Amino acid sequence: MNIGYASKASGVSQRMIRHYEKIGLIPAAARRDSGYRDYSDADVHRLRFIANARDLGFPIEEIRGLLDLWTDRHRASSEVKAMAQARAEDLGRKAAALQAMRSTLLALADHCIGDERPDCPILDELER
Repeated sequence: MNIGYASKASGVSQRMIRHYEKIGLIPAAARRDSGYRDYSDADVHRLRFIANARDLGFPIEEIRGLLDLWTDRHRASSEVKAMAQARAEDLGRKAAALQAMRSTLLALADHCIGDERPDCPILDELER
């Protein structure tokens, strides 16, 4: 199948498919006589795996590790579990940081009158 069909079937943009191929997350696609890339169902399946991992917040290098584990039928599931737990902990830290930023912004906005005067506690706080 061509890259457009592989993109639709996998939910991964054509640009990202080319990028994943370039960095080795997916094998180089076979080429037709015309020179166009030709993707297999296995390629689409791999692209979906990558997209799902990205949606869960895994960075490229961890996805590379997950792909290795996925294709290793002798893997220990404990390795996969450890990766998932580490990612969940990292996301928890990021979520807490985002919540703290949100709370700070809301507190600053509460202290701002928001009228026509130039006084602005938000800008004052950013200046500190």
